[in-house]
Amino acid sequence: MEAEAGGTERGRARDPRRALGRLVQAVLCSRGEANAVFDVLAALQSEDQEEIQEAVRACSRLFGALLERGELFVGQLPSEDMVMAGSQGAMRKYKVWMRHRYCSCCNRLGELLVHPTFQVKELALGTLMKFVQLEGAHPLEQPKWEGHYLFPRTLFRVVVGGLLSPTDDQSLLLSQFREYLEFDDVRYHTMQAASDAVAQVTNQQPEARPLQPPLTFWNNAFTLLCAVSLPLQEQDLSTFYVKHVELLDKWKVTHLREHRKVFQTMWLSFLKHKLPLSLYKKVLLVMHDSILPHLAQPTLMIDFLTSACDVGGAISLLALNGLFILIHKHNLVRTVEGAPGPAQGWRRLRWWFLEPWPTPVWPCSPREHPDFYRKLYGLLDPSIFHVKYRARFFHLADLFLSSSHLPAYLVAAFAKRLSRLALTAPPEALLMVLPFICNLLRRHPACRVLVHRPQGPELDSDPYDPEEEDPAQSRALESCLWELQTLQRHYHPEVSKAASVINQALSVPEVSIAPLLELTAYEVFEQDLKKKGPEPVPLEFIPAQGLLGRRDDLCAQFFTLS
Repeated sequence: MEAEAGGTERGRARDPRRALGRLVQAVLCSRGEANAVFDVLAALQSEDQEEIQEAVRACSRLFGALLERGELFVGQLPSEDMVMAGSQGAMRKYKVWMRHRYCSCCNRLGELLVHPTFQVKELALGTLMKFVQLEGAHPLEQPKWEGHYLFPRTLFRVVVGGLLSPTDDQSLLLSQFREYLEFDDVRYHTMQAASDAVAQVTNQQPEARPLQPPLTFWNNAFTLLCAVSLPLQEQDLSTFYVKHVELLDKWKVTHLREHRKVFQTMWLSFLKHKLPLSLYKKVLLVMHDSILPHLAQPTLMIDFLTSACDVGGAISLLALNGLFILIHKHNLVRTVEGAPGPAQGWRRLRWWFLEPWPTPVWPCSPREHPDFYRKLYGLLDPSIFHVKYRARFFHLADLFLSSSHLPAYLVAAFAKRLSRLALTAPPEALLMVLPFICNLLRRHPACRVLVHRPQGPELDSDPYDPEEEDPAQSRALESCLWELQTLQRHYHPEVSKAASVINQALSVPEVSIAPLLELTAYEVFEQDLKKKGPEPVPLEFIPAQGLLGRRDDLCAQFFTLS
């Protein structure tokens, strides 16, 4: 009975395949059987997963063959009713009618991209991309001039629209779509279609969509945008999904600078909207290595990054990486206060790079000094030692404070703030912060007065103001680093040893903090466990032979234990 039941189930699975196969064969063999297409399309509306998959495969074979045979209408598609009621030829009516069926099929496949079953979504995506390739090889539109570049943009927008669903998480399907992004033309048109899709979703009328797009849409859009990676050189643009007899130089898709422009438009159209906080952090994490290097004009990110710096917390911390790229590689400038700024009113930082990094010449005048360091100084609070991005922050802070041309009051303010925060920092953070402070003193000899001030102020009259947001007004240079002397009595011996470095003359070469940036409490604990204890210390020249000594000893003769 079980064998018969299994055979029945397999038979039912084969029946739709055979039936659809016969319908496809009938349509391809005779135009008189064209109405059988309705039965194939009806199977796409089925509730059964297996039947839907068979219908998708049938549509792939049917319309793939029709595209190759040129039996679909080419040009601006007219109304079906108008053509059927007219006196045009039977062949033209057939092609127009079949073209409308093809459009219905593509629209339904686009709907299947959000099907609950991943197998259906994956099969629908593969079929649509097959149609994209076939439409590119056998265009359904007339070229406007000789050598006009044609790509099935309308069909491809259906694909991208399904990937950017506002209701379904498409992360798994987007991972499958990554293989198509290896093709230069697909990547180029993906960027264009993504920009249009974001604009379409966000530009809905308030009455129709009073709320912001859901988080699912933003996550899908971010996943797709991050999957786009541009080549670094022009000659790398050589792989095209739609095959052409010859690649013409006048086509934009063959030039890297055009890819960069579209890439820039895509990201700017995405970042101009109010993003969820979690997505804000993800964007900043990839800004420096996945976005800025591929933009046609990286300085267009000034507004976004400076606004991120104003947010505070982890957002400001993560924005430092992007600002560093603009400062280091693109000479980010800000007009001095009172000077005319750019026409767009951008907030820009004025930097002068007269020496190669990491020792650029920074402006030393307090009036010309930008408020970038003020924001950096404001990020130093007790939570900085516990955030996930601590290593990245201190790596960038070390770079920003590496110039020997920074004013002494600014460096002293950072050294004093870090010393004050070190009083409550965990040991793993102290092992990194203490060498960081000592490196600041090595780079700026004028700040060594902080550790060589014998007539320093008393603790209750420390002139340093920890509540002052402006490092220039904190009076740090009038204070001293008594906090480091306090840490010399820290319970952890390695911290005490690191804080005692200031008792001797500081060595000229700096101490690299790179190995200490990602030090964790677990690693510190493991290092302590692996330390070998001291050797046993001998306490007696002659080993003891008993509690009261040998039998002939005087103590043993006159005393007994009872």
